[in-house]
Amino acid sequence: MNTLRTLFLNPPSFDGFDGGAGSRYQARREVRSFWFPTWLAQPAALIPNSKLIDAPADGLQFDEVIQMAKGFDLCVLHTSTPSFASDAKVASCLKDAYPRIKVGLVGPHVAVLPGESLEAAPAADFAAREESDYTLLEIAQGRTFSEVDGISYRDCGSIRHNCDRARIEDMDSLPDVLDVYKRDLTIENYSIGYLRHPYLSLYTGRGCPARCTFCLWPQTVSGRIYRARSPARVIEDMAKAKSLFPQVKEFFFDDDTFTADLPRAARIAEGLGRLGVAWSCNSRADVPCGYLKTFKENGLRLLLVGYESGDQAVLNNVKKGVRLDVAKEFTRSCRKLGVAVHGTFILGLPGETKQTIEDTIRFACGLEVDTIQVSLAAPYPGTELYSQALHNGWFQTGGMVDADGAQSCVLSYPGLPSSEIAKGLRRMYARFYFRPKPIARMLAAMARDPEERRRRLREGAEFLRFLWSRPASVRPANGGRRLQRVPEKAGV
Repeated sequence: MNTLRTLFLNPPSFDGFDGGAGSRYQARREVRSFWFPTWLAQPAALIPNSKLIDAPADGLQFDEVIQMAKGFDLCVLHTSTPSFASDAKVASCLKDAYPRIKVGLVGPHVAVLPGESLEAAPAADFAAREESDYTLLEIAQGRTFSEVDGISYRDCGSIRHNCDRARIEDMDSLPDVLDVYKRDLTIENYSIGYLRHPYLSLYTGRGCPARCTFCLWPQTVSGRIYRARSPARVIEDMAKAKSLFPQVKEFFFDDDTFTADLPRAARIAEGLGRLGVAWSCNSRADVPCGYLKTFKENGLRLLLVGYESGDQAVLNNVKKGVRLDVAKEFTRSCRKLGVAVHGTFILGLPGETKQTIEDTIRFACGLEVDTIQVSLAAPYPGTELYSQALHNGWFQTGGMVDADGAQSCVLSYPGLPSSEIAKGLRRMYARFYFRPKPIARMLAAMARDPEERRRRLREGAEFLRFLWSRPASVRPANGGRRLQRVPEKAGV
């Protein structure tokens, strides 16, 4: 069947903004980082005559992207809550340049606010809700909007909402994204400070059974049930990935929680061990030592672990489902086995106080994980945290990112203003990294590997600029740096 020539676009945004397709951290990071646009690559793999453009990672400016869109019949833009206004302008400019092109929006923001999104982005023809892989395939095949489940669309001046699309149960039915990566992406453009470079990230499943109130993807798109590819299919994909990308030093499984099904993860690990690849994944802080040992013996290098807080009451408030003593024992097992840990923490969750911030800082330092990421609580539409913030009046004025695309603190509690939470983030980074052990680890790695030395020097300079920068609340509103500003005539 012939299909529309389809462009999948992660549009230009703030300089270094890692908030597009595939990133859970929808902001410019402390150190320049980019995740692979897997959520766009997957439908692109389904549709012949498609192309994927990741403008932020490729450093493409607005005019270049508009020129590259010439000749396409359908353009699908991935958008997020912080970048939505800018992305809507890109959609408008695409329509101005190519009036006949169909423009669709995807991502968690439009999945939960489809009507509001189409009202705010008048150039968009439709918004795809839920998992949009087969939705977009049907549109590319030429079906009329009224026949396609899972979309909201314009019809004679009105916005109509079709019935929901059922989630994909057979994940093996989806093609791999590796050919799209090879065809359209420059993998060396993607880097994460705690992963070896070049790395490559993939999803082996979608959804997460945990109930965390703040987590965006399971509450908006992927769901609470972990639907995964079979171990045999994952191993087959990884053999292909190793062949297509021999330069890759580490493969990262970006499933919300790769360790949610431990027997499956162990079978995959054994296959990866036979392939001889280094790999990492997202994990909760409760994996038993026996499984950790199996993973390590079969190529596991690093776990990305969401500890979130060092206060048990805060963890209970967000339904994290992990005890601090279990997290400590898990981390001790990782250190004993030689598994590196990148710990992620969130300041400003419900129940946070000045004391719990200090408790979290001490907890992180005591864990002696290798690296950390500290985020500000971000109540995205569609999450339980968002509903709580609305109900309790916790929201402050202003957006989720500042003029530079860096994360802003939008929550405030009695006795704990947003400014105090933001200060805690910088204080936590400084207290963790400016200690002898982290400095010694970094110097040892730099001494062993010249490439690592160059990389760490660059990242260190970026990190220090972040720590010494003025708080977002006092930055000038015109201080943002974009790849190129979208023409204001296209404003929404």
